[in-house]
Amino acid sequence: QVQLVESGGGLVQAGDSLRLSCVASGRTFSSYVMGWFRQAPGKEREFVAAISRSGSTYYADSVKARFTISRDNAKNTVYLQMNILKPEDTAVYYCAAGNRVTLTITPRLYDYWGQGTQVTVSS
Repeated sequence: QVQLVESGGGLVQAGDSLRLSCVASGRTFSSYVMGWFRQAPGKEREFVAAISRSGSTYYADSVKARFTISRDNAKNTVYLQMNILKPEDTAVYYCAAGNRVTLTITPRLYDYWGQGTQVTVSS
């Protein structure tokens, strides 16, 4: 069992930056694929970024070159650095852990989810 706790959300203006953190419980954090997803009101949950056990990364086209996912296995933490934020980035951001080898953008293939953190970007 893995518990995930996100933090770092908030209200910012367009063009600002935020860094989200997700701390995982348990001793097997390094063996999980980690992902960030987001869900805006009235919309489906969408993939944002993922990082493999070895550190390979993959991004949604909408955030590529603006967002960076990273992990610190010693701290059981995955980060999402978000730069040049836009109003369309407004959503609840969720951290997810998948007990798998390959990266995936499919939410149902992740095994554990955090409770989410709100990010609001004003224009």
